[in-house]
Amino acid sequence: MWKRNGSQGQRKFAKWRNGDWVFDEYILGRRVRRRLGIRDRSMKALAEEAARLLFATKMHDFMNPRCDPTFAEAAGLYMKVTKQTRFLAKLILYFGPETRLSEIDDLAICRAAAALLPGAAESTSHRQIYTPITAIRNFNAGKRRVPHQDGKRTRWLTPEEAERLIAVASDPSRAGIHDPDRQLLKLIVFLLATGVRPGEAFVIDVGDFNWGTRECLIRADQVGAGKTWSSRRWVQFPERAVELIGALPESGRAFLKPNGQPYVLREYGGGQIAKHFARICAAAGLGPEVTPYTLRHTWATWFSAQVGDHDRLLDRGGWAKSDTARRYRKRAPGDLAQRLLDHGWDFRA
Repeated sequence: MWKRNGSQGQRKFAKWRNGDWVFDEYILGRRVRRRLGIRDRSMKALAEEAARLLFATKMHDFMNPRCDPTFAEAAGLYMKVTKQTRFLAKLILYFGPETRLSEIDDLAICRAAAALLPGAAESTSHRQIYTPITAIRNFNAGKRRVPHQDGKRTRWLTPEEAERLIAVASDPSRAGIHDPDRQLLKLIVFLLATGVRPGEAFVIDVGDFNWGTRECLIRADQVGAGKTWSSRRWVQFPERAVELIGALPESGRAFLKPNGQPYVLREYGGGQIAKHFARICAAAGLGPEVTPYTLRHTWATWFSAQVGDHDRLLDRGGWAKSDTARRYRKRAPGDLAQRLLDHGWDFRA
């Protein structure tokens, strides 16, 4: 038992101050002050039980340092990294140097709001108390915004490289591929001209084309057709693509395998044309880093260089986030737009 001043009774930890039971003790040389949240003076026994539990918890914490930071430590790191300091000084002062971040629950936040902003509107308390504390919690939990490092694959083809690719697809025997109806050429040109994802192209029906406006509807309603669930849109393609694609089947799927059969959809995978595409690229002198998806990057780079309308790029590309489309801006040399025109690619219409 703990004794004080030689008395035989147990040491009392709970103290009644200013209408609240509080804990105010030195533990291993460190002062710990807490309101116990009990405001009924007659509930002395309950307050003492809460105080003893707090004493035992703090004694354990001080003797066994843990990774759980104090609010002050977490807030300090948050401010250093994010440069966000608004409303935090008074919160750090209120919670003091010992309060652990994990100890600040919803009740503690309500108490902080009542103490720091008495009589304030709920919106004010939310903005100045709840929001910054939540931000620090999320930051400490790793739910933080990291400066974007654009390391994603954005290899794109120059017009000259694309012409080499088209030349081999027009004569697939150069790549050792039996494709008498030039099915791969039709698909490759369509991907290059529209930026459509390969999976989206596999499910396009002949009836989805509007040849009068050189548009095609991406329906976004079939499982296994790429990232299409939120990407329903119309895409447009230049006259050069119409010339290269040529005739399509009278009905059914527009783009078929070299053997004339439709592509099999894969709900969680793709790569249906990867092998044939790799052989065409090799015959065209293009490296293994060029994949079917490179055609999407190529279209986006070409469209951005020649049209320069970021909103249209975003809409026609079917991206959910503008950041994804933004990476294509300023990637191309200044003469790309004219070089495209020289090769017959005009995306401006």
